[in-house]
Amino acid sequence: MMTLDDVARLASELPEVTEGERRGNRTWFVAGKGFAWERPLTKADIKRFGEVTPPDGPILAVQVADLHEKEAVLAAGHPGFFTMAHFDGYPAVLIQLDKAGKKAVRETVVDGWLACAPAKLAEQYLRR
Repeated sequence: MMTLDDVARLASELPEVTEGERRGNRTWFVAGKGFAWERPLTKADIKRFGEVTPPDGPILAVQVADLHEKEAVLAAGHPGFFTMAHFDGYPAVLIQLDKAGKKAVRETVVDGWLACAPAKLAEQYLRR
């Protein structure tokens, strides 16, 4: 089980990360690009789930490199990982933090950071 504070600690361990707010939600940035953000479900999101009970608790959205990466992350079948219609065609995954494992969340946050970090910074991180 993870919390947004756990995500903040994970993100802060990555080089040049800043925490701020975007659209009223906690967001983590590298080089001005948001790579992970709190993403509560809106009334419209909940309505789109129809008869299916929507995920609850804190939800994190994480940028991924591309749609193929998104498919791969979701295909891995980690508990708590999902997407929804609003994110169709957008390279990001959603994570229901109270259902997800720390290792899977950490790997996804790092991958999100790598997808958004400047190439030189990402190379330096990977070489350490």
